[in-house]
Amino acid sequence: MSKKARRSKAKRRARATASVPRKEEQVAVAAPKGAPRTPRVKEAAKEDFALRHAYVIPELKRIAIITGAMIFALIILSFILH
Repeated sequence: MSKKARRSKAKRRARATASVPRKEEQVAVAAPKGAPRTPRVKEAAKEDFALRHAYVIPELKRIAIITGAMIFALIILSFILH
């Protein structure tokens, strides 16, 4: 049953992303002749990456806290058992 749920989620995501124009598809504004060109696609990709993975840092912190607590518990248990 879990595969059906994944498929339906993937379909919903595909529909949602298909209706929203991506930053790369938007029309670029012409810059003055003397202005240096900036890679807008790379900036958009960095922003998109940051938005998609915003949950990673808090999750890593949570994992580190749990790991530290477990190691601390093992050290305490080793003193109690010896």
